[in-house]
Amino acid sequence: MSKLGKVLVAMSGGIDSTVTAMLLHEEGYEVIGITMKTWDYANSGGSKKETGCCSLDSINDAREVAVSMGFHHFIIDIRDEFGDFVIDNFVEEYIAGRTPNPCVLCNTHIKWNALLKRANSLDCEFIATGHYAQVKDLNGRKYISKGADPHKDQSYVLWGLSQEALHRTQFPVGKFTKPEVRQIAFDAGYAELSKKSESYEICFVPDNDYRGFLKRRLPDLEEQVKGGNFVNTKGEVIGKHEGYPFYTVGQRKGLGMAFGQPMFVTEIQPETNTVILGELDELIRNSMSVYQVNSMKYERIPDGLEALTKVRYKDAGTMSQLSNTPDGKISVEFHANVNGIAPGQSAVFMEGDDVIGGGIIYKELPKYSS
Repeated sequence: MSKLGKVLVAMSGGIDSTVTAMLLHEEGYEVIGITMKTWDYANSGGSKKETGCCSLDSINDAREVAVSMGFHHFIIDIRDEFGDFVIDNFVEEYIAGRTPNPCVLCNTHIKWNALLKRANSLDCEFIATGHYAQVKDLNGRKYISKGADPHKDQSYVLWGLSQEALHRTQFPVGKFTKPEVRQIAFDAGYAELSKKSESYEICFVPDNDYRGFLKRRLPDLEEQVKGGNFVNTKGEVIGKHEGYPFYTVGQRKGLGMAFGQPMFVTEIQPETNTVILGELDELIRNSMSVYQVNSMKYERIPDGLEALTKVRYKDAGTMSQLSNTPDGKISVEFHANVNGIAPGQSAVFMEGDDVIGGGIIYKELPKYSS
């Protein structure tokens, strides 16, 4: 029995989780590897070959690493709970005219819950993943801070983790850059793994065609929503579209029509099957409302707090003022105009490198009157 304790490592078969297990093993923890089968792509009807963390090759890669290092490895099937929650939510959000972020939802409600449940059954004090982030402490509260590699930082997708989860979570690769992680794998004899490519698609939409996924999931959807109106911000009908669920706020390409000038989706109105289009400056907003808030660094997000707010994963962020509302939401007032705020996406509040908390964008408040 290790003096440092037992740690359950989520292993996808990729380089980051492999180096995570290796570092903890070398440090002296008793490591147990676990690979979660979240999705069977053969059931999605897509044309692309199964890749990523759910493929048989990746599962085998994870098992081979565990065998080579001499620790136990388990495979767990969580397809039912993943599908019922993450995929159903993904579909429901598009039907509601919003743009979901399934990776955040999966981390918050599926993967960490599954890890903690199995960690408890295996008497593991800790869990670990290959995310590029760090866990820090302030007056007994745990919170996420950015990973050392600014190009790989994944703090944005972890804003929903609970205090219980954070107190037991470790991110060993968070203090390294990606090139350093590749070098660690290479030096340890995993030369092929160090060259392994990465997948950035949603695991259950690996061909990146979310429209096709929705059509396969809901065979009658296309016929039900086809032929709605494209409307400009003056309220004038300027064309017909393929159905409001197949568009997202900020979208320019794939509208299926030429308008003589670049046009962007500025709003989606599911109740009337209407997609509103405008020019780039009509995407500008200077405030929004956020719900399902998780306060991480502080017990409660202080009223009037100045924070950098990110509205998408690759967003550099915009300084803003945060205020609590009586119904439990956070009102965000930006200090500069922001383009393309999409309801359903995550808003993450930052203080330097630290995640204060986050939530789901409920509604962007229009700068322009309709």
